[in-house]
Amino acid sequence: MNPGQVAHFSQILKEWRRDLMEQVDRTVNQLQDEASNFPDELDRATREEELGIELRTRDRERRLIRKINETLDRMDRNDYGYCDTCGVEIGLRRLEARPTATQCVDCKALDELREKQLRG
Repeated sequence: MNPGQVAHFSQILKEWRRDLMEQVDRTVNQLQDEASNFPDELDRATREEELGIELRTRDRERRLIRKINETLDRMDRNDYGYCDTCGVEIGLRRLEARPTATQCVDCKALDELREKQLRG
């Protein structure tokens, strides 16, 4: 992968991470601002359910931020764009679709097939 391509993916990942961090900040501010006590039990239950969904979403995003940071570290080590399993270059179209990909399409398909068979 040439330096221009690495810079392109680095920019995508940094913007993605920035957007995710902004969403996390908004959620924290929203949780602090909306510490209201609803007198109606249904309103309170609805709000608690919404908060649960929001927190699960933020947890997924937190894991994604960690994965983005790991990918940026791989770029610094000049290890970005190569499959962890077989060592071949991951295709640019796959990286465009999933910049944090660590496996080529073939290895990922095999892993998913194995997982599917194990869950049976």
